[in-house]
Amino acid sequence: MIIKHALLPPDNSRLAHLCGNLDEHLRQIEAALGVRITRRSELFRIEGPKAAAERTVRLLDALYERARRTIAPESFQLALTEAAGDLGVPAKSKTAADSAAPGQPLVLRTRRADLAGRTPRQHDYLKNILGHDITFGLGPAGTGKTFLAVACAVDALERSSVQRIILTRPAVEAGERLGFLPGDLTQKVDPYLRPLYDALYDLMGFDRVSRAFEKGLLEVAPLAFMRGRTLNHAFVILDEAQNTTPEQMKMFLTRIGFGSKCVVTGDTSQIDLPKGVTSGLIDAERVLAKVKGIAMTRFTSADVVRHPLVARIVEAYEARDKKKEGSAR
Repeated sequence: MIIKHALLPPDNSRLAHLCGNLDEHLRQIEAALGVRITRRSELFRIEGPKAAAERTVRLLDALYERARRTIAPESFQLALTEAAGDLGVPAKSKTAADSAAPGQPLVLRTRRADLAGRTPRQHDYLKNILGHDITFGLGPAGTGKTFLAVACAVDALERSSVQRIILTRPAVEAGERLGFLPGDLTQKVDPYLRPLYDALYDLMGFDRVSRAFEKGLLEVAPLAFMRGRTLNHAFVILDEAQNTTPEQMKMFLTRIGFGSKCVVTGDTSQIDLPKGVTSGLIDAERVLAKVKGIAMTRFTSADVVRHPLVARIVEAYEARDKKKEGSAR
């Protein structure tokens, strides 16, 4: 069924608030209600099943009424969830990145003007991050999982898509016992979070990072500090997620609030948890594999962008592990 509907009175400002940045709101409505929306000025053309098309018209009217000012992300998501619930389908978040033309480059606003994915999986990873509220990046060292996630976070902050960036990782030692570290709390956890600082300095510059911390736009914290929080309007990255427990992973993922994005990165071949403890990343990969709105990108040694030796080292260890698995059967 096709419905043509005009939103009156015509108002370009309200239309902009309704449609969202790059028509993001319209794309999310399409994904949630199973319709196709095209528009010319205030005239909308909705194509889809009769019930879904009619519900879309009512949703557009309701949102247009609120669009005298910017529609808050939580208000939009609640309206979308209610509309999808009326049709008996779950709401699914989606952005304009999902409808980008194949091969279209994704331009990120960072200090690195040449920043882009170098392999097909890195391109898919970027599109997954921009097009999903929760994205997992799994794979060996050197594949750009953390760096590209931080780049997307900086880009979102630059575009005012989020109000702050939160970077976290579990404070687990890599096969060593360092004992008690000196200093206050910040000094104790800094060594574990240093790779995240390095990425920020590379993408924003030292001075801008320092100012962003002072203004509360950037926060770097150990995973244990996430409990009890609700993270709205934030870009949240959990790094080294292979060293979380299933309980920690569930706790972290349920912190995500309205207007937020979350990226979880990790390498399941480098788990530093005590023997017998299940990795929260491996558990989440299995439990959440079919959950709509969550994207999984799995990197291989072919995606390593560090020194060529790194890829060969990764391949050698993978071959050793497969040989062990074969002999154990």
